[in-house]
Amino acid sequence: MSITDARGTIHTARRPAQRIVSLVPSSTETLFALGVSEQVVGITRFCVHPKNWVDTLPKVGGTKDIELQKLLDLRPDLVIGNCEENTREIFDALDPHVKVWAPLPKTVEDGIDDLEHMGRLVGAETKAQEWTNKAQTMLENARTHSQPFTYAYLIWNDPLMSISDDTFIAEMLRTVGGTNVFAGHTDRFPSITADEIERANPDVLLLSSEPFPFKERHRDALAKSTKLSPHRIRFINGEYASWHGVRMVDGLRYLQCHAPDQWERIPAQ
Repeated sequence: MSITDARGTIHTARRPAQRIVSLVPSSTETLFALGVSEQVVGITRFCVHPKNWVDTLPKVGGTKDIELQKLLDLRPDLVIGNCEENTREIFDALDPHVKVWAPLPKTVEDGIDDLEHMGRLVGAETKAQEWTNKAQTMLENARTHSQPFTYAYLIWNDPLMSISDDTFIAEMLRTVGGTNVFAGHTDRFPSITADEIERANPDVLLLSSEPFPFKERHRDALAKSTKLSPHRIRFINGEYASWHGVRMVDGLRYLQCHAPDQWERIPAQ
């Protein structure tokens, strides 16, 4: 078996990984769904699903600030990272000690391929194939029933930050008919202004639940500053829009069911 990740690192495994550390919340959830929970020996503090399982596992820091020695003390034979979630410095620190799988899915098809690759790396090919089949079916169904709408998607509040089309989020939304009003921005996660949102005049302004937890007060302030009607500013579950792995299946279903007029509200906390 030989597969290559986004850094160009070739992985040739003679046997499946037996001691895995996951530095990516969506990958952690995926490993559990693939049935290899007993092979996972460490995760980050941001790995939250499924809760009863992740609460029992050692934490090795955050996605961008790992505790290197604590991770190495777990004696992993594979670390699963992501070129967007984790930093080059983390990979440079790990490379001399342990194999690191670091993909960068930017399309739903990329996410499906990565799900298959992860199954091969951890010895769960059959289960991974079941999930890739589900994801492929949901992708085709979402595209068949897509409804056109324009949107701006916010991931941060101060400063306001959005997404370009060079992101997994934009690809997920495109499958259900979404057109990103900041599609061509040169930055993948550009800082924008309320005036720019007003001029772009999207059908919906989507406030993600992560990484910034938008609340009612932020919606009210944005309605005033962008001059968009409050009913055009909607909360969206960021996990369903941005997580790859097995979450893509429910994510595509969620986006399809709620696009474009009935996005599920995330209750304010």
